[in-house]
Amino acid sequence: MSKDRRERRGPRKATAKYLRNSALYYLARYSTSSAHLRRRLMVKVARSAAEHDTDAMAGAADVDTLIGQLENLGSLDDALFARTKARTLHRRGSSARAIRGALSEKGVAADLIEAALESLKEDTPHPELAAALAYARKRRLGPYRPRETRAGMREKDLAALGRRGFGYDLARRVVDAANPQELEAEIADNVED
Repeated sequence: MSKDRRERRGPRKATAKYLRNSALYYLARYSTSSAHLRRRLMVKVARSAAEHDTDAMAGAADVDTLIGQLENLGSLDDALFARTKARTLHRRGSSARAIRGALSEKGVAADLIEAALESLKEDTPHPELAAALAYARKRRLGPYRPRETRAGMREKDLAALGRRGFGYDLARRVVDAANPQELEAEIADNVED
């Protein structure tokens, strides 16, 4: 179907069946929180109300019922979503502050966010150091940079880690490390204990 034809047709009516199918299709493709799915479905309800003059309150009630059903079935689990997303972001080199922000943006409750951050300590006792090293390695900052360019790029490397949400002391520790393997060994030694 061409894009022009789709634009002329406008949004579909937000019936309970359409909302359910839309939610199931989205959940088959993406992991999400209940608040984020609710926001996505409410956009469909609002567009339907504006275009087809459907009842927005009835659509909102359908969305709430559907979210409850999906939570009861286990298709929507905010705690599992928070833990999984936190681990993924941590492996990519995101700080606790960045993880907290990303989960909050998805509508995850504060207590679930804190539990997800605590679960990172099960994998490594120093999650911030591990994430900072992962980010530095990925971006070739500090000790992962060629020796001849390290001194001239120190401030930029510190700023890059700071923008990523890492504290100054930790950023300085990573950037000024003579040998990154020592820091990585420190993390590995603590995991084995």
